[in-house]
Amino acid sequence: MGVGSGGAVRGPGSWPRRTAVAAAALGMAAAALLLPSTATARPTLAAPAAAPVWAAREGAAVHPGVGTTTQGGGTCTSNFVFRGGDGTVYLGQAAHCAGTGQSTETDGCTSATMPVGTAVTVRGDGGFTTTGTLAYSSWVTMQRRGETDPNTCAYNDFALVRLPVEAVAVTNPSVPWFGGPTGVATTGLPAGAQAFSYGNSPARGGVSALSPKAGVSAGDVGDGWGHIVYTVSPGVPGDSGSAFLDASGRGIGLLSTLNLAPLPVSNGVSDLARVLAYANTHGELGDLSLVDGTAPFTPTPPGVAPEELAPPAGPPVGATTS
Repeated sequence: MGVGSGGAVRGPGSWPRRTAVAAAALGMAAAALLLPSTATARPTLAAPAAAPVWAAREGAAVHPGVGTTTQGGGTCTSNFVFRGGDGTVYLGQAAHCAGTGQSTETDGCTSATMPVGTAVTVRGDGGFTTTGTLAYSSWVTMQRRGETDPNTCAYNDFALVRLPVEAVAVTNPSVPWFGGPTGVATTGLPAGAQAFSYGNSPARGGVSALSPKAGVSAGDVGDGWGHIVYTVSPGVPGDSGSAFLDASGRGIGLLSTLNLAPLPVSNGVSDLARVLAYANTHGELGDLSLVDGTAPFTPTPPGVAPEELAPPAGPPVGATTS
């Protein structure tokens, strides 16, 4: 099997293949249409669902960065919390986390994947475990639509897991250590810009201080659909899907691939604004939005060694094209 687009292999999370997790798929929640009691009155649409009361940041069992295991797919790291117009709460992950092919299969328009409705185990803090449902996959959607744009196919790597009610009650949307997100970045990540990420691979043995990472951008790729980010330590198996924040704490993207070129072992990041817009335009979940963190963003969180947050010294960082 050949190496994927841009000298990339699928993000470090869905390999090795994990044992399938048996769980029943949950149904989709929908906003009700309130009908009046008389036949002559006009029907009235239900009011928008009230925003959830988020759990306190300290002690929340579910948050950006908790692990997910997709039945028939792999184990990954979640990125951000999202909310639908009907109030449904979702946890973001990479679409390839539900992939069933080889790690070199990075084209979402042709790669094999588990379907929407597949069970996803969410492993939260403090031993909390719940079963969500794969509610959206950019790979499934692109294949259903017959998407042909090569940049979209290569870099649109985004999925949403619907959280059950009991999980929403213990969820906080803040990114560990850094706080935020403070919105969605919409202007890309130019070469030299800093980025911050939180990976939660089981390969780190539960040592949370190893999870926060700082990086520097080598530029946008795929006509803005992706970014190349070089970090002191690249993503490891289990980090796929993890969140990337820009220097203002805005969500810039999620880890998609480990790149072999143009920068060896650099991180391929799918652009959050692009993948979210695609989901809103072509998905079937209605109006989706990123949930801001309840904690302010800081690029220098206490408890993290300063050298771990300094711009990495590595291969020359310059603008890249594709």
